[in-house]
Amino acid sequence: MSVGDPGEARMTFGVPGRRGGELPAEVTGFIGRSVELASVQRMLGLSRMVTLTGPGGVGKTRVALRAVSALREHYPDGVYLVELSALADPELLPRTVCAALGLSEQTARPALDLLTEYLSGRATLLVLDTCEHLVDACAMLTDLLLRDSPGTSILATSRQPLDVPGEHTLVIPPLPVETGAEDANGAVALFAQRAAAVVPGFTLTEANTADVLALCRRLDGIPLAIELATVRLRAIPLDQLALRLEDRFRLLTGGRRTALPRHQTLRTTIGWSHELCSPQERLLWARLSVFAGSFDLLAVEAVCSGGELGPDDVLEQLIGLVDKSVVLRVDDPSGTRYRLLDTIREYGAEWLATLGEEEQLRARHFDCYRELASGFAAVFLSSEQLARFRALAGEQANLRAALDHALDRPERARAALSLTVDLCGYWACAGQLAEGRHWLLRALAGAPEAGPDRARALTAVGHFDLLMGQYDEVGQCLAEAYAIASDLGDPVLLGHVEQYRGLHAVSGDDWETSERCFQRARELLQPTGDRFALAVLSNLETVGMILRDRPDRAARLSAQALADIADAPGERWIRGFLLVFRGMALWLRGEQEECARTAREALCVKGDLEDAVGIAYSLELLAWSAVAQRRPERGAWLLGAAEEQWKRSGRPLSGVESMLRHRIESERLARAELGAERYEQAAGLGRRLPLSQLVELALADADTPADLPRQAAPPPEPGPGPLTRREREVAALVAAGLSNREVAERLVISKRTADAHVEHILAKLGVSSRAEITPLLDGRA
Repeated sequence: MSVGDPGEARMTFGVPGRRGGELPAEVTGFIGRSVELASVQRMLGLSRMVTLTGPGGVGKTRVALRAVSALREHYPDGVYLVELSALADPELLPRTVCAALGLSEQTARPALDLLTEYLSGRATLLVLDTCEHLVDACAMLTDLLLRDSPGTSILATSRQPLDVPGEHTLVIPPLPVETGAEDANGAVALFAQRAAAVVPGFTLTEANTADVLALCRRLDGIPLAIELATVRLRAIPLDQLALRLEDRFRLLTGGRRTALPRHQTLRTTIGWSHELCSPQERLLWARLSVFAGSFDLLAVEAVCSGGELGPDDVLEQLIGLVDKSVVLRVDDPSGTRYRLLDTIREYGAEWLATLGEEEQLRARHFDCYRELASGFAAVFLSSEQLARFRALAGEQANLRAALDHALDRPERARAALSLTVDLCGYWACAGQLAEGRHWLLRALAGAPEAGPDRARALTAVGHFDLLMGQYDEVGQCLAEAYAIASDLGDPVLLGHVEQYRGLHAVSGDDWETSERCFQRARELLQPTGDRFALAVLSNLETVGMILRDRPDRAARLSAQALADIADAPGERWIRGFLLVFRGMALWLRGEQEECARTAREALCVKGDLEDAVGIAYSLELLAWSAVAQRRPERGAWLLGAAEEQWKRSGRPLSGVESMLRHRIESERLARAELGAERYEQAAGLGRRLPLSQLVELALADADTPADLPRQAAPPPEPGPGPLTRREREVAALVAAGLSNREVAERLVISKRTADAHVEHILAKLGVSSRAEITPLLDGRA
C-alpha cells in the first residue's frame, strides 16, 4: 500500500526542471551538418543501435538532438533524452533512464525490470548522451534493452563506441573549412554567426575572410574551439586574434607547422581561454568543477568563495566566465542556473588538483547540499513543502555527487548518514524509493554506530520496504531502530517506529498487533502537538481500517486529519494521500459523488508533485465511481489512464488484493455495458493521453476526451454579457483576495482552468486587473 545543447531547461507537468526526458529547444543557430544528419537518420532506419563518436567539443550532442527532432513521428511512444554527464555511479544508470521516462521506483523489482517491462510493446527512441565515462554500464544496459524491448531504439553519444552487438557507429567530424567565403555550412559560417553575437554588425567581407579562414583552419573546425575563440573578439580585433592564436600554436609545436592532434587543439584552445582569464576567474573556474550538472548563484557563493576569492567577488567573476563562454547560463523555470561543458569541467578539475584544493572544495560542496536538504527536512510537512521540493528536484545531480564523495571517506560517514535521513521526505515525494533505499543502505554500512540518525535511517528503510512490498527485512530494521530509540529514551522516535511497526502488522493481516502499535504511536506523538506527524499516523491507520473493511472509521480518521492540517494547503504529500484513502473509504460506503469529488481534489494535489502513485490511485477512484454511476465510457478511459500510471510506478494498487478486486469488477461492469471493442478503444485512449491533458479531462468530469476542447477558446470581447454560474463563483473568490491557485484548490479545478476563468471574467467586465473585479461584481454578475 502507498502512503503517502547542454543546460536547456524544460518544464514537465507539475514540477519544473528536467524530470522528464523531453528534447531541449535550441538556443543558438544550427550550422550545416546536412550529411551527418542524413546519415544518422538513415542509420536509425537500418539499426536500432547507433552511436555517434568523436572528440569532446565536436558537436555530437547537437547533431544527435537535431537528427532525432525530425524523427518523432517514427517513434509514437516518445523520443527521450537521458543526460549522463553528471552521473558518476554506474549502479544508478537504469534509475536515471527510468527518471527520464517519468517512471518512479516504488516497487522492490529492479529498475532494469521496470524499464524493460515499460518499454515492451512501445516504439520509443532513447538518446543516451555522454556515455564515455560509463561505457561498460551503458553497453550492458543497451544490449539488454535491445534484446528485451524490440520496439526500442537507442542513439548514444560517446567519445568511443559501446561495442554492442548490432551497433552502427558514425564519427562526427569537425566542421569543414572551405577555401572561400562560400562556406555556408561549415566552420566559417559558425564563426561568422557566433562573431555577430559577440560584435554586433560583424559580417564576412573580402577583407576579413582570409583571417577567418586561417583561424578556423588552425582550430581544425572544432565547434567548441571556434566558439571560445570568437568570444575574444570583444577585446581583440580579428586580425590580431588570428596572429595571437597562430603564435600560441607555433610556441606549442616548437615552430613546426605540423598540426596538433584534434584533441590537443581543443585542449590548447581551452588553455588559451584559461590564460586570458583573470587570476580570480581562473580560480573560480577550477572551483566550479566540483559541481555536477547545473548549479545556482547561492551554491557558487557558498562553495567557491574563500581565500583570494571573497564572497563579494564571486558574482563578478562568474559574470566574467559567462561572458567568455566558459560557463553557460541556463534560464530555468525556477530561476537562473549555470553549468560547465564536460571538456571545460575536466580542465578545471585538473587545475583544482594542482592547486591542492580538491578535498576542501568537495567538503564545502557536501556541506552546501547537506544544508539545503536539512532545510527541506525541517519544513517537509508544511506549506513550504512544494517550493522546497522543487528546489531539491533541480539539484539531484549535486546531491548524488555530495553523497558519493562523503560515502567514500570514512571521516564523513556520519555526515553522509545524516544527509540521507534528511533526504527521505524528498525521495518519498519524488517516488524514488528504490534510490533512497540504495543510499540509506550505503550510509548505514559506513556508519554502524548506534545513534538517532541510524535509528531514523533504519526506520526509513523499513518504511520504504513496506511501500515497495519488500517485507523480508522490515521487521529486523524496525526492531533495531526500536532498540536504539528505547536506549535513547526518545519518545518521538519511538512513536515513528511504532507507526511503521503497525503498518508492517497490517501487511500481515495481524490486526491486533497493528491496533496496539498505532495506539502506542499516538500516545507517544500526541504530546508533541505535531499535527503533521499525527496526520501521517492517521493516514497509516486509515489504510489499515480500509483493508480491515472498516470504512466508517477510516473516513472519520482521514476527515479529522485533513481538518487538522487545513490551514497549510501548500503541503501536498500527506494531504494528497489522506484525500486518496478518504475517497476510498467513501467509495466503500457507497458515497460515489463525494468519493469522486474527493478524488478530484486528490488528483489536483498529487499532480503538483507528479506523484505517479497518488495520481494512479486518484484515477482509480474516479474510474470506480464513474462505473458505479453508470458512466462506463468515462470509467473505461480512466481505468486505461490509471493502468498507464501504475506501469510508471511498478505495482498496480500497491499489490493489495482487495483493491485489485475492485478494479477487476469495475472493468467487468464497464466492458459489459460498452462491449469489448468500445471498452478497448476508450481504455486505449486513456493509456495514450499525455499527463497534463489526462489530469485536465479527469478534473473537468469529462465522459470522453472529446468533451474537453483541444485548446482554450479565445476570450470574449469586452461587454456587458452576464457571467456564468462558475464565473460568478470564481469572481467572488477573487474578490475575496484568493489567488488563482487558491481558487483552483477551493473549487477542485486545475489552475489552468482557473486562469482561463479569470481571463474571461476580466474580458466580460471590461477591466484589466483583478482589483477592479470587486466594485463591478454586484452590478455586472
